[in-house]
Amino acid sequence: MQNKVIIITGASSGIGKALVIEAHNRGAKVVLSARRKEVLDEFTAAWNTADYMNVQSDVTSEADCRRLVGAAVEKFGRIDVMINNAGISMRALFEDLELDVIRRLMDTNFWGTVYCSKYALPYLLKTKGSLVGVSSVAGYKGLPGRTGYSASKFAMHGLLEVIRIENMKKGLHVLIACPGFTTSNIRNVALSKDGSAQGETPLDESKLMTSETVALHICNAIEKRRDRIVLTPVGKITVLLNKFFPKFMDGIVYNHMAKEPNSPFK
Repeated sequence: MQNKVIIITGASSGIGKALVIEAHNRGAKVVLSARRKEVLDEFTAAWNTADYMNVQSDVTSEADCRRLVGAAVEKFGRIDVMINNAGISMRALFEDLELDVIRRLMDTNFWGTVYCSKYALPYLLKTKGSLVGVSSVAGYKGLPGRTGYSASKFAMHGLLEVIRIENMKKGLHVLIACPGFTTSNIRNVALSKDGSAQGETPLDESKLMTSETVALHICNAIEKRRDRIVLTPVGKITVLLNKFFPKFMDGIVYNHMAKEPNSPFK
């Protein structure tokens, strides 16, 4: 990644922030995108300004995504890697859910990926670069209580797979990275049935894979130009067994998610 120009959305916390640090440590020129630019400015304050750029942007806005890509090209003259990491989650039964919650999930997780990928693609084709989607095991197996989240990740998978196939003879690398449950604040800010923030995580965060470990795996996969990675032992087993025993896995996933504290279903 030495001197590669990398755009990372959702860069202010969690996996996004860890990706920024990992890429910077590998010598990349990093373009950080988030809605809270002051947070980006705070943790990059000691860095050489020639090595990074902070851009305030909301991936639900097509204009912001176009501006983000344009700012990166204006400063660095190229784009080598576009990492679509910005995302939000939710936790509620579909029957109780206000439909606007699903719209908000799709606007961020799916349409944010569409916009950034669309505007970055011409530059990635020039550099034979990498287009990356930070997805989830929920993009392989529907998770109860996470309808909008799983739907957005399934949609992301379809989008990126088609972009890969359409450009398979043009040198474009497309990576779909699927962490399992990871230590981050995504569950704290996950949306409840009425769209308000959940406020607390239902999981024991100390037992989850760290964001730093996820970032390490993703950066390694970019350098090796892998098509897809699934992280955590539980995530890998879930994806594998679901290929052959989907009905069985429906029950396993139901029982696992029902054990969460204050689960919306039993």
